[in-house]
Amino acid sequence: MCSGSTTLRATLPVSTITIERLDAAGALLLKRALRNLPPGESLMVTGDSPELAAHLAAWCRARGHCWQTSEVPHLLGSIHPGSLDQRRWQGALTTGALASGGVADRAEPRWGLAARGAHVEASAPAFHFPLSDKVMIWANEAPKLYAQAVAAQWNPDEAIDWTQPIELPEDIEAAVVQVMTYLIENENAALLVPARFLAQMHPHFREVMQLLAIQVADEARHIEVFTRRIALKGHQPALSTAGGQASLKTLLDTPDFAIALFLLSVLGEGTFVNLLNFLSAHAPDPITRQVARLAAQDEARHVAFGMAHLQYQLAQDPALRDRLANAIEQRFESLATTDGLNEEVMDALLLLAAGSWLPAALLAGQEKVMALQQDMTAGRRLRLVKLGFPEAQAARLADLHTRNFM
Repeated sequence: MCSGSTTLRATLPVSTITIERLDAAGALLLKRALRNLPPGESLMVTGDSPELAAHLAAWCRARGHCWQTSEVPHLLGSIHPGSLDQRRWQGALTTGALASGGVADRAEPRWGLAARGAHVEASAPAFHFPLSDKVMIWANEAPKLYAQAVAAQWNPDEAIDWTQPIELPEDIEAAVVQVMTYLIENENAALLVPARFLAQMHPHFREVMQLLAIQVADEARHIEVFTRRIALKGHQPALSTAGGQASLKTLLDTPDFAIALFLLSVLGEGTFVNLLNFLSAHAPDPITRQVARLAAQDEARHVAFGMAHLQYQLAQDPALRDRLANAIEQRFESLATTDGLNEEVMDALLLLAAGSWLPAALLAGQEKVMALQQDMTAGRRLRLVKLGFPEAQAARLADLHTRNFM
């Protein structure tokens, strides 16, 4: 019990502090001294200001400490640490973010926006993050992929030489514009899908959150460079079809993170890596080649995260595999009456692969486009097998993928 009686001492104890005034600096010194105080000991305060004792008494009351004044010369009084600070942080060590820095299986709502490893005050407000379970979010490769993503960022103004001359026949240039138009709308979907789930993710899982944030930035950069390539010769974007839009809408309408990641990254962006590599190989100009090559590198990393996450989740929940298969079949059925990839895009790809209107060149271009589609299907099948689907089922599901590629 704290009383108002004075304490007379002939000598000062070891735990003593001298302050001139109780401003922010003085208060910080007091807090430091109290924090380092041995258990059961009081802190003696010295100073010359006669009003400082009254200020210290009020400061101690506000913080639950006991203050005793003194008549010893230059000794203002003693602070006996109270329990207010202890009550304030009670529970933080057991219910706050993990002090070890490890990743919890479930992030508690009260951890909120705190850094992982921080002690969260018991009175902190609760936050609702729908994606709060590790199994719903995590990938063991996430920290490594995030480090790679940071190191692989590129500046469109530096990575691409936009000053290189481009003198293409008008129909070849039009084919490039059509393909870039198609890429942009698909990249819009690839940006919005992770952005939507990013806002639902508990920041305790910071590596995945940061990785998805970089993925969103990647897609924004792709949209920029595809748009700049269209405008390079003064053109406007070309055609966008209802079938293509319907295919992409199914991605945005998928409410489940694992299924959306599966359809977008494992199937769609995996197929797009093939497409971008095809464009890099058959681009009619160096700028288009650079744009396709750089975008393909980013997309390959997005596919790697999608695969890593689904492999992690499937190890915890093998029943997810049936849900993934159903998602492919349902999406295929919902798009059965649509046109899928528009003819203009297919024609543009064929012309770019041919390089000219010569019949022999067009025939060779057609064979290259057919080989591209076969590579896309084979890639999807291999990724499905890696996710544990039997070979026959993987082959059937790979064939059901949307005709819009994404």
